[in-house]
Amino acid sequence: MQIAPRSGGPVPDVASLLARLAADGGRPRLTWYGDDGERVELSGAVLANWASKTVNLLVEEFDAAPGTTVVVDLPVHWRAAVWTLAAWRTGATVALPDAAVGGPDVVVTDTPERWTDAGADLVVVSLPALARRYDGELPPGAIDAASAVMTYGDVIGWVPDVDPDQDALVTAAGAVGHKGLVPESGDGARVLVDGRGAVADVLRALLGIWAGGGSVVLTSAGTAAALEADDARRERLRSTERVD
Repeated sequence: MQIAPRSGGPVPDVASLLARLAADGGRPRLTWYGDDGERVELSGAVLANWASKTVNLLVEEFDAAPGTTVVVDLPVHWRAAVWTLAAWRTGATVALPDAAVGGPDVVVTDTPERWTDAGADLVVVSLPALARRYDGELPPGAIDAASAVMTYGDVIGWVPDVDPDQDALVTAAGAVGHKGLVPESGDGARVLVDGRGAVADVLRALLGIWAGGGSVVLTSAGTAAALEADDARRERLRSTERVD
């Protein structure tokens, strides 16, 4: 299924990408297949709305801005995409757990017990789509993302200017700046993305697909493995989701 972009031209940054997604209406831009048969579909407008609420949380709670380091300790997941988009929109640097960064300012994680001694502000994310609160004991001072994000506005309020020369994504393999974060645009296709890939590679692939007006069918690592082992199931999914 080819999805022509609504407006042409390159997408220079995440702010421009979110603006296009917000204006995109009801077309599916991210369809998530998780474990246990979970399926979540987000239009461009809904994806941008989630990111906007999360931007507002990051700015209002943590003063996120250029110079802020946000560790995103989440697996490949639609929520990981939302949190990284939001952090980039504030101009912050997203670091993955394998990156050698000292003293992160904020940690976004689904496994808070790994970060209780990090000395950072902690945001605890519940991965199930229907979760309304974290199903566990929150560390002292931690924010429960499932309940907190929904209290913030649907439209981004004040947000600092992004410094294009600062790092946007830091991993063990190196860093990518905000200036070069959005890859060359794709061709408007609906693409099946394997969730077993490295988180950084998957996130940047999503940016390129969306920048080209395309749509993503993203699987968890477990679902990707199951699809690889079952050709008939994989073909049914490709047909049902109209994957190119």
